[in-house]
Amino acid sequence: MTAHPELPDVLDVYHALERMHEWRGWHWWPDADPFEVCVGCILVQNTMWTNVERAIERLKAADALTPGAMAVLPPEALEDLVRPSGQYRQKAKKLRAFLDLCSRHGGFEALMALEASELRTVLLGCWGIGPESADAMVLYASRQPAVVIDAYTMRLFGRLDIGPVGSAEYRTWQAWKEEVLASEPRSPGEDRDLKARYHALIVMHCKHLCLKNRPKCEECELLPRCPYGQEMQG
Repeated sequence: MTAHPELPDVLDVYHALERMHEWRGWHWWPDADPFEVCVGCILVQNTMWTNVERAIERLKAADALTPGAMAVLPPEALEDLVRPSGQYRQKAKKLRAFLDLCSRHGGFEALMALEASELRTVLLGCWGIGPESADAMVLYASRQPAVVIDAYTMRLFGRLDIGPVGSAEYRTWQAWKEEVLASEPRSPGEDRDLKARYHALIVMHCKHLCLKNRPKCEECELLPRCPYGQEMQG
């Protein structure tokens, strides 16, 4: 297989991010509870992760962070528990829609055992789950290879002038990154681990250094190759 011409750039960025952020914690490491990951994917929509953590702690304290326990909660009780995540009525409904989806497929474990492309399609058919949430569930809960795209991904690579810069289309960015990473052969496990780690590093980088406003370019190892950062530095 011939390497994609942008593969060296993409892997160089990965290794630079690893050097800068390998010491930071991440909430969806491989030992994360799969159901908790899925709940987090829904609750994090339109809010900060710190708010999700508060809601998840409330669910844990109520012994409600399992499919069976959450399914029997009265609607008002579930709304109250996830209130810290914001839009709590809508998010409680999304969680119930997800639980219904699990039930229709023989339970949560059976759902997560579906092959990645089928699982993604099924998840996208569930009310309240969009492409980013579905791909994150495939990658971090089902633990199968998937490329997750978010605003952080577009910000980082856009500033580096790598990829489909100027596009805001999820599928355009995903197809590009899938093609680049697929040009170097890896085992399914290695592929999944790289994609999971890469997404985590991008999120950490954009939360701590490559900020939307007032980025800390002087602290970034990627500055020598970043047109945006060099312009910011004057």
